[in-house]
Amino acid sequence: MNPDLQRGRIFQINVSKGGVPKLAIPAGDVTPRGILGDEQADLRVHGGPERAVCLYSLERLIALQVEGHPTFSGAFGENLTLSGLDWDRVQPGQRYRLGEQVVIEISRYTSPCNNLIPFFKDGDYGRISQSQRPGWSRVYGRVLVGGSLRPGDEIIQVLD
Repeated sequence: MNPDLQRGRIFQINVSKGGVPKLAIPAGDVTPRGILGDEQADLRVHGGPERAVCLYSLERLIALQVEGHPTFSGAFGENLTLSGLDWDRVQPGQRYRLGEQVVIEISRYTSPCNNLIPFFKDGDYGRISQSQRPGWSRVYGRVLVGGSLRPGDEIIQVLD
């Protein structure tokens, strides 16, 4: 295994009927359109094959909590809260295998919106903007191979 490739784990799987926060589920089935049971409130800016899943770092969430932000896993609308990855190194174009089957490719950084205001002290949702704070953004992924996921499943960066 290449030591430069990242490894981590799925901390939590989150879904909602649209909007935030997304709430934890015990397992999820991932398709090219996202996690079954998850819906998006505004399909102009969320969802679809290029934005099938939203991912964020548990370590970044904890750091934000330490700063005093009232946030938690799923609050930012992420479908997968991940642990153990060097989030500064996660970027579009990378591929990851999640669990035994699922393969995703990071498609882009997300843009935070005003729906996230309640989860930031002073409403500063720009705190997770890639343009303002590189390395703190959530990311979107396209699903290359679907399958089932559970919290605790391993994540391994893969090469093309």
